[in-house]
Amino acid sequence: MPAEFALSEETLGDGRHVVAVRGEIDLFTAPELKKMLADGIENGATRVVVDLSETTFLDSTALGVLIGAVKRLRSRDGQLVIVNTDTNIAKTFEITGLDQIFTILDTRDAAVEALDAAPS
Repeated sequence: MPAEFALSEETLGDGRHVVAVRGEIDLFTAPELKKMLADGIENGATRVVVDLSETTFLDSTALGVLIGAVKRLRSRDGQLVIVNTDTNIAKTFEITGLDQIFTILDTRDAAVEALDAAPS
């Protein structure tokens, strides 16, 4: 049975924000992720980690949400880093060419370090 969809967020300070997703991101759940990311950015987050380590599936709607977040952050000189360990999700990023757009790392710690290494 697939994991139930859930979102959580953590503000780390200095414009750093982590959004973690569990379960499937699809046409029905992507709007919740979009709202959480948009709210975080509107509230001052400029360096965001989207942790997909517990995500089991994402569709084109989810990819659109992530692309929108990257565009919004880049317009504010911000950055988005994705955490992913699922080979099927990695393949989705690769096939769509989005692995060239997103910074994708294996752990949340590595993603936060990447934010810390980026100029704020």
